[in-house]
Amino acid sequence: MLTTRPRGTNDILPGEVEKWQFIENEARKVSRDFGYQEIRTPIFEHTELFLRGVGETTDIVEKEMYSFFDRGKRNITLRPEGTASTVRAFLENKLFAEPQPTKMYYIGPMFRYDRPQAGRYRQFHQYGVEVFGSHHPSVDAEVIGLACTYLEKLGLSGIKVHINTVGCPECRPQHHVNLLKYFEDKKDKLCNTCQDRMAKNPLRILDCKNSTCQEISISAPTTESSACSECKGHFQQVLNYLEILEVNYLVDPKLVRGLDYYTHTAFEILVQGIGAQSAICGGGRYNGLIEQCGGKPMPGIGFAMGLERLLLTLNNEKVNLTGLLSNPEIYIAVTSPKAQELSFRLAMELRKKGISTEKDYFEKSLKAQMKAADRFDVKFTLILGEEELANNKIIVKEMATSEQKEIPIDDILSYLERGLLKND
Repeated sequence: MLTTRPRGTNDILPGEVEKWQFIENEARKVSRDFGYQEIRTPIFEHTELFLRGVGETTDIVEKEMYSFFDRGKRNITLRPEGTASTVRAFLENKLFAEPQPTKMYYIGPMFRYDRPQAGRYRQFHQYGVEVFGSHHPSVDAEVIGLACTYLEKLGLSGIKVHINTVGCPECRPQHHVNLLKYFEDKKDKLCNTCQDRMAKNPLRILDCKNSTCQEISISAPTTESSACSECKGHFQQVLNYLEILEVNYLVDPKLVRGLDYYTHTAFEILVQGIGAQSAICGGGRYNGLIEQCGGKPMPGIGFAMGLERLLLTLNNEKVNLTGLLSNPEIYIAVTSPKAQELSFRLAMELRKKGISTEKDYFEKSLKAQMKAADRFDVKFTLILGEEELANNKIIVKEMATSEQKEIPIDDILSYLERGLLKND
């Protein structure tokens, strides 16, 4: 049916889109306060970028990407996440040649062929940040602190950060060996996907959503148990900085995140109220990703949060997002066809002055127009008819007090500007 949207997508309608604008504007403001600049990357990229950057053994690459061949026979993928694209832009535009660190944020749509559920869609939107060029543990804490600050500014409480160290190229191989040994006599009980992961990347088994695999993994060796001294030291310093920020955190040895590129710090931010999957934000450090995508070795860290899940959480937590609708400030009611041209010109002049204005377009009765003005919840209604035209005046009604005044047409702009300023 042509009038039905594709499964897993949403229309964001007037009345709801204002909430989106609000949380996006708050994200931009908090990002700027922390010294991050916005980046906008293409919605589609070469598929190879995500195979290399996200990881061939991840659920995203194995099951969820929207990939296709374009007319030039190029393998193209709608971006399933923002980090790989940001790394590609960082390298292609030689931002590494500028003073480091580079701190960027993005807001935009992502695409994954996933099973639609509450707060999770096939086209969804993310707000994310990335920092390139510094391995200092305070950067890890800053990124986490930025996310928490943003959520708190939106009015969420009960935020908890789950955090872990997932190792580095020095100690990850030992954890790999430990996992293979642990799962060796349990392989036949794992799902088919995890049986394949035994050979490719056993760490991914810990992130499997299959209930049987989750049960088997409960006693699996943790990354913390095989972490090298550098990883342990870095992780402890991150925790120290989080305590300085007074961030509520829990060390979660089972947390590994669903992407292959993470090293050292991995974290999720949890909020109650959005069902079984309560993680609203996730991220971590990816010190090898830039090199993996073709650049010189350079550390990086970031996070991403789904805006659909964020709005669902704000709603479930009963955070007040009402009053965000941008109602017009002025309504022009016309009682004579002769006044239509003047009302049209006046409406345009007010709009050019930055004064939001609505008017009648159907030549309704004055009573119906006043009802419309009430529905729009305007501050002033201008009433213009033959008598007002003859006297070169306009009736101005202040809706809150019902007080009416006759104002010369030539003075109406300055009068309304003063009146609106007083009301603000």
